[in-house]
Amino acid sequence: MTKKTKTKSTAAPATVNPMELLLQKTQAVKLKKGAEIEATIISISKKGTLFDIGAKAYAVLGDKELKEISTYLPYLKVGEKVQARIISEESKEGFPVLSLRKFFENGKWEILKIKKEKEAEIEVVCGEYGKGGVFIDFMGIRGVIPKIQLTEDYLQNPEKLSGQKIKVKILEVDEKKNRLVVSQKIAFLKISQKELMEGFDKIEVGKVYKATVLGVSEFGIFCEVVGVEGLIHISEISWEKVSDPSVFAKIGDKIDVMVVEKNVNDLKLNLSIKRLSQDPWETIEEKYPKDKEVKGEVVRQERYGYFVRLEPGIEGLVHISKLTGKEDLKLGSFIKAYIEKADRKSRKMSLILTQSEKPVTYR
Repeated sequence: MTKKTKTKSTAAPATVNPMELLLQKTQAVKLKKGAEIEATIISISKKGTLFDIGAKAYAVLGDKELKEISTYLPYLKVGEKVQARIISEESKEGFPVLSLRKFFENGKWEILKIKKEKEAEIEVVCGEYGKGGVFIDFMGIRGVIPKIQLTEDYLQNPEKLSGQKIKVKILEVDEKKNRLVVSQKIAFLKISQKELMEGFDKIEVGKVYKATVLGVSEFGIFCEVVGVEGLIHISEISWEKVSDPSVFAKIGDKIDVMVVEKNVNDLKLNLSIKRLSQDPWETIEEKYPKDKEVKGEVVRQERYGYFVRLEPGIEGLVHISKLTGKEDLKLGSFIKAYIEKADRKSRKMSLILTQSEKPVTYR
């Protein structure tokens, strides 16, 4: 059975034995083991895959990689050209054997880039729910659906997506960073990238918006502002030291936030709560002049001394070098002290205990 010259390649009919196709070629080219070549797909399935490489017989995919081909079947078509490597010039059956390892490792990123450019949907398998959102798998590439990009059905219970195959659209794909970010919501609502950008562009830095709390972690509060994802970093929650963001917000809360920064690359916002109120350190030197006697609560002990809170956002340090060792300073106790120095630029204040009076324990 021979192949007519200049005949356009098509998928092998179901009634044709694939072994007959292997011997259809009459043109011979010199093959070299390890050589990188361009191969045209003649037929493709999990039972067997044939390629035209210009040799006397069609080439086949190695048995080991044939087991992986089912993952790529939705993204490879008859007639497409792929980069391959010759791993055998001629097997016992008389045909060349190819490896698509390079495509398996890099070609899938090209598929993602093309899908993003065309704003086409892809199907992914959902995994566990973590801090960043729902983790997903696409042909072995690990990605994430940020919580804000889930449909309303799964917003409150994202863990229910685990194990499901769903359609998503690509928000960000970066092979160098091994980063893939997708959206279930955009695919479901049929929103275009243009519409998403238009909403993002309307948001103004420095302006106050009403945000919906989507989640809370140890490093901040995740929010949605008019359909755009944002994060209130733990350092932007309050002027005072924050150790537990969950004290300040719960999932579903509606809170006022200020937009501090817009990240155009991933269409995200950096938000702030604390900037809605005046920075208490702005007037620190006038409010707390040197030698002024103050009263505050001991809130933290470090190896170099004790921190005393005078008001929300304002803490002073009683350095260990200023102590005799006889003081009985306990967390939660209220003490009197003198201002030694208050520095607005460094946002630091040093205190000296009032020695004439004993600390008054908070009850």
